[in-house]
Amino acid sequence: MQYQQLIPVTIVTGFLGSGKTTLLSSLIKTRQSRRLALLINEFGEVSIDGALINDCVGGDEHVCIHDFPYGLIAYGDDEHFIPTMQAIAGRRANVDHVLIETSGLALPTAVMELLQTPELAGDFILDATLAVVDTPLLLSDQFDRDLGPHSQQAAVQDSVATLFERQLEFADVVVLNKIDALDEEALLLAEQRVRDRAPNVRFLELAYNAQLDIRLALGLRLHQPTFTAAHNHRFTPMPGSDTPTLPSHVRLNGHAHSGLAGHSHGLATHKHFHEQDPGWLSFVLRSPDPQQAETLKQGLIQVAKAEPLLRVKGFIKTAPDQSVLVQGVRTRVAISADTAKQFAKDSELVFIGYHLNRNTVAALLSKLTGATWK
Repeated sequence: MQYQQLIPVTIVTGFLGSGKTTLLSSLIKTRQSRRLALLINEFGEVSIDGALINDCVGGDEHVCIHDFPYGLIAYGDDEHFIPTMQAIAGRRANVDHVLIETSGLALPTAVMELLQTPELAGDFILDATLAVVDTPLLLSDQFDRDLGPHSQQAAVQDSVATLFERQLEFADVVVLNKIDALDEEALLLAEQRVRDRAPNVRFLELAYNAQLDIRLALGLRLHQPTFTAAHNHRFTPMPGSDTPTLPSHVRLNGHAHSGLAGHSHGLATHKHFHEQDPGWLSFVLRSPDPQQAETLKQGLIQVAKAEPLLRVKGFIKTAPDQSVLVQGVRTRVAISADTAKQFAKDSELVFIGYHLNRNTVAALLSKLTGATWK
């Protein structure tokens, strides 16, 4: 079967809070005439990212969204992934490309494996796997292993580092995100840290304003059996892992190419990541009380300092007919006007962390905000 007869699939992976949803939203806005099917996965019972993507899409009939809350997409107990993909194949005349956003606690290999099964291999082909990186966190050593004495903090750091490294390991393209405040020296250091962890990554991309040229994200055709390094884009050879960092980042021009021929990732069967490491937990806290946005923000920062909280997101009610969006990565918390849930009945926040105690977080947040969270 020729490649043109298969529907290309791009997997977007990346650790909690790396900016995958924002990047996907920018790709949707610049999709041109492409008809897209999106599968959005979140580790938690409330779909925040799905609501944001739906708000971005609006009523565009050429973008179809499938939400996968509860657990991890394509992993062992997911009974919805293959039927959803088969349904997409059934309307292939209206689908040019499939985009799959994995949970921040997932590995892309789960999807990659199922794309090679008899149920899907005749209809789909992997186009590329993109790993989105929170560059400031990378530069602040938050993805490094803790070599100090064994402690809860060391356990969190080591688990984060393990998952981050494995996400990079299986990526074709690494996207350095959240880079707008970084200078050239910082970008060079980030590039070096990526290559140290994943020397076989084929491309390195820079996403200013959380935007990526869609030609550098879709239609790369990296997993065709006949793939060669020669194609339409102009790429600069990417140095090997033993090569010194480039003296000038201008040479990269936002895109670096490893020159590798097509390869397989040596996929292995695996369980849920949180079954291998049950310390990863997610829960939702809700409050019926109107919230003061700045008070809540400061409260979440204090919670992240006191507890192993790595990600928080959700909608909070600031008035009977108004809500705002909360997005937090560790102690970085942002609150912005939201249009997806203007009339939310209650405030609700999804918390994700490592050995995170729900009762402790609820009590601390209630105390800090003067509102009831449970």
